[in-house]
Amino acid sequence: MLEPDELLDLAESIKTGGLYKEIVLDTDGVLLDGRNRLAACKIAGVEPRFTTYTGDNPRALIFSNNVVRQHIAKGQQAMITAMACSFSGHSLRGLAKTHGLSRTRLSAANVVLQHSPHLAEQVRIGAFPLDAAYDIAREHKAQADALQEKRNRLTENAPDLAKQVAGGHLTLDNAITTLEERQEQTRIRKQIAEADELRLADGHTTPPLTQLAERGDITWHQADQQAEQYLTHRQSAIHHTQQAIEQAAQHWATIRPPMLRPGTAFAREVHAGLSLEAQELAAHLSRRT
Repeated sequence: MLEPDELLDLAESIKTGGLYKEIVLDTDGVLLDGRNRLAACKIAGVEPRFTTYTGDNPRALIFSNNVVRQHIAKGQQAMITAMACSFSGHSLRGLAKTHGLSRTRLSAANVVLQHSPHLAEQVRIGAFPLDAAYDIAREHKAQADALQEKRNRLTENAPDLAKQVAGGHLTLDNAITTLEERQEQTRIRKQIAEADELRLADGHTTPPLTQLAERGDITWHQADQQAEQYLTHRQSAIHHTQQAIEQAAQHWATIRPPMLRPGTAFAREVHAGLSLEAQELAAHLSRRT
């Protein structure tokens, strides 16, 4: 309702210029729109004019008409508009343009309506600010989105667990825990298999880690640890070997001449000053060169 002074102003306007907009009743005579005008007519001593709503969506009419009230806050208008859209099927964008409302505010009202409906009514009547309701609704939305993400993850990766959750035989959190355990086991076995394949390709003759784990000589956890250690050591060895070869390549112009003339005095003196390992390498390079 209007404030008393506003209601008196409306009564004076009706007394002076008449009632411009009819008061709307439903087919049973229940007031749908115009309670302020009806009260003002009574104050002004003017006989009100009525019209009967014959449509099938009286709630949409009520909400849509309330959007244009000038005495309510923008947050209330936004909530009324969002509510009207939920009943009438109109777009938020269209009503925002029609009633001069911010699309950002309308979007916030819609989030509250969808995710905190108990607060939506409080916003509509002006008992709770839209911004505060929106902050709470966003938290509810985030929680709902997180739950839905878990459900989608189960449906995609573990339909059997999703079915148990849907049937009430398993909680969602327990199902996610079971799924993560399964995925961890899959990761472990994949890493072990990768290490076994590389060990075989690198010429190792020891039994595969998968075989040792399957027959119980070691646990899968131990096999995973050994696989990870092997892969880490192998990658480090590759890197250090590459560095050594790159260094040798940088000095190849200096190394190559005595390799090409191994019988010269120069080559013999170079060879004599080397360690046994370096002498072996020089001899090998001489043969290859």
